[in-house]
Parts: sequence; structure tokens; C-alpha cells
Amino acid sequence: MANIRIDNATIITMDTKRRVIDQGSVVIKDDRIVAVGTTDEIAPNFPAETVIDGTRMAVMPGLIDVHAHAGHGLIKTMGGGDSQAWYETCGEVYTTASDTNFWHAEAALAGLERLKSGVTCGVSLLGGGDSVMRTDEPIYGEAHLDAIRDLGIRVVLAVGPCRATHPWTYANWEDGVRRDILVSFEQQIATCETLIKDHHGTEGGRLNICMLSPTLRAEHLDKASAGEKEEMLRQAQTASRIARENGLVFTQDGHKTGTVQFAKDSLGILGPEALLSHSTDFTDDEIAICADFDVKIAHNASAIGSVLGRCRAIELMDAGVTVGIGSDATAPDRSGDMFRHVQQAMHYHRRHFRDPGVLPPGKALEMITIDAAKALGMESEIGSLEAGKKADVIAIDLAKPHLFPHNMVPYRVACFANGADVDTVIVNGKVLMQSRKLASVDEAKVLDDAQNATETMLERTGRRALTDIPEGFFGATRY
Repeated sequence: MANIRIDNATIITMDTKRRVIDQGSVVIKDDRIVAVGTTDEIAPNFPAETVIDGTRMAVMPGLIDVHAHAGHGLIKTMGGGDSQAWYETCGEVYTTASDTNFWHAEAALAGLERLKSGVTCGVSLLGGGDSVMRTDEPIYGEAHLDAIRDLGIRVVLAVGPCRATHPWTYANWEDGVRRDILVSFEQQIATCETLIKDHHGTEGGRLNICMLSPTLRAEHLDKASAGEKEEMLRQAQTASRIARENGLVFTQDGHKTGTVQFAKDSLGILGPEALLSHSTDFTDDEIAICADFDVKIAHNASAIGSVLGRCRAIELMDAGVTVGIGSDATAPDRSGDMFRHVQQAMHYHRRHFRDPGVLPPGKALEMITIDAAKALGMESEIGSLEAGKKADVIAIDLAKPHLFPHNMVPYRVACFANGADVDTVIVNGKVLMQSRKLASVDEAKVLDDAQNATETMLERTGRRALTDIPEGFFGATRY
């Protein structure tokens, strides 16, 4: 007997034929999907312990966020329009003002936002930008993973060294007293290897690790001495090698014009395991390089990076490159709601081309399901509703004014749905939310813990003034 059967829903399978099944059923046994088809065909042949009525619901694969940052959820909009103050706060908090309570509370909060928005899997970089990772000790990554383990969703935690030219001084607060520690590259690598050995692929494949190294851009290389440049290259190549040896994703944040060419010519870190985020203003030659090396792209359509430059996602996909959509995390002006980012991406590229036919809604949905799964090397397990795949399933309540009348369901989900429309979330065959009620965690406690961790962080940094509404917030066209 099956564990769960969902009946009478509109099934957006995202399978190889991209079937949309009206009055359809999905059957789950243990942590796997065992059947997908019409309810008339499926229900008589697959009795189940629990039957969920999917009437006026869209059922689809759990959404996948291919790029975000752990830590951002408790800093969010600090500094208002002062992006420099926000970045400085990230750097201070992630190195010298955070403890394991901070990383656990933030992971629980950001993970809860994902869960309630139907995001069942996401990449989270353990720190800010691509320069400051909290990898001085394994305890911080473990705190993040502990929170995700309790929530029940899936994560790919990106860990790696800080930028070679960044001061690597950290503060340990675990006994309530600040103790500064100078951390070496070798110590950070040892932390990464411990997290890989102890946690990658655990909890039925829900907890995963990938490797990261800072993207080498002109502003870093031009200022470096020959010795510093050589060390930068060594560190990036070491992180890439560890990823390849362990069969992990290797990700880098903040790629833009020239970085892919440099990575090809001087680093040798490009390959099918490489996931490059932002990826703005690539040249035609760099798009060709991405296609030649089967590099994957994380397109963050709502991020500030996509304001300062343009990710040529359409051109990349036209060249055969796999592109997924990332949230870039819940700060400073965005959320973890992947429907929002789908809608942003469609408008972003249509405005560029002056063409409303660019990036059809179905393709945009692929970028947060099956294409995103491929970007993470997980397409054989998640990203579509097919027999044999992991049972990561969400149900969207369509009985709402902005999603009605009940027709053209995939189109309406892509163009009009939001995270609050997600009714049911199942990960690895376990129901984590149904009728918007959580089964895995106490939401009030998650919020209280996040508030308490934030208050401690503000006290340690002395940056509470950055939580005030800034001058120019009202009554002006610019800060």
C-alpha cells in the first residue's frame, strides 16, 4: 500500500514530455513517487493510507532555489539604501559577531520561508558575497544543517575559503566571551572536508555540501602582486579539485565580464559541476565557453547585481547552457519566494528585448524545477514528478481570485502565483505542511529565536542605527 495519494489535481509534471494532467493523481510510497496519471487510472490501482483531495489545486515538483546566502535572513534590509553599510555589516557579522545560535536561528527562519513558499531545495552559501565564509570551524555549518534537518527540506550548503586577500580574523563567542582567532586557508579547507565527510548526502539525501571559492575578477587581480595572484589561483584550484574528487557542485558567486575567460585560460576550474552565479554581461565568447564546458548558471533576476549588469540568460539558454533561477537570499530587497523571481525574470528579459514573447511562462517554471535540478546535478532525483524520483511535491491552492477562473493552470501559476498560495509541501515523502499548517517545526519558536539572535547581533556590532528608516525613504526619488 502507498503512503500518500493526491487525487483530482491539475498535475504540472515537468517530465520529459512536460505533461499537464487534468484530474490527475500522484502516488507516494516511502520517499519516492511510484505513479503519476489520471485519477481514474491511478486511484483504483494504488490504495493509500492517506488520500489528499487536490480539487482546484495545482500539484507540481517542489521549487528549487539555485543561489542564496545563509546569514542574510537576520540582516535583511539593514542600512536601507546604503548598500556599502549593508555589505560591511555582513562582513562583520559573519566573521566576528555571529555564533552557532545565529547560524541556527537564521537557517531556521530562511528555511521556514522557503518551506512555506514551496521551495523544497535550495543552495545556501555559508556567508556573504563570495568573500566571507564562516568556515573557521565546522560548528557553524553544522548549526545551519541542524536547523534544516529539523525543518525537513533539502539544502545544498556551499562552503569554502574566504578571499585570499581578505583578513581572516574570526571571533568565537560560544562561551559568551569574544575570542579572536586567526584562521588559515588550510584550516578552512579542513572545515570543508569535515562537513563533506560528516554530512554530505545524509538524511536521505536532504543534506548536501558543495564547494565554493571566490570569483577572481579584475579588481582583485589588478591589485595583486605576483605572489598573491599565484596564491589566489592555488586556492581556487584546490576548492575545485575537492569538489571534483567528491562529486560535488563547485559554485562561484558574482561572475561578470571577463571572469569566465580568465577561469578557462588561467584556472582550469570549468566543467559540468561548475555553477556560476549572477553571470552578468558575458561576452559572446564567454557564452560559448559556458556551452563548451557544460557550465551551469544561477540567474538572480531580482538581485542588485542584475540591476548593475544583465545576465544574458536568454542567450545562454539559446546556446544550450543550463540556467536556473536563484533568489540571492532574503536581503536586502528580495524574498525567498521563487514565484516572485520567475515573474521578475520574465519581465526583466522582455524589457531588454522589447518583446513580450521572450521567456515563456513554461520555460520560466523549468528554471525553478527541472533545469534547476540539472544545475545541481540532481535531475535524476528531483525537479519533476515521475515514477522513481524523490517525492518532493507541492500543491498550490488555485481557488483564489488572482488564480481564477480554473483554466490555463501552468500559465496562471507562473504569472500570478505567490508563495502564500502554497497549501501543501511534501519532501522525501513526508508531509511538512498541509492547509498552511506546519508539521515539522513550531513557527512561533522559529520567529522568537530569530528575533533573539538578531538582538544579540545588533548589540555585538553596535549597528542598531542601521535598522532605522533612512533619510530619503519617503518623499524623494532617490536616496
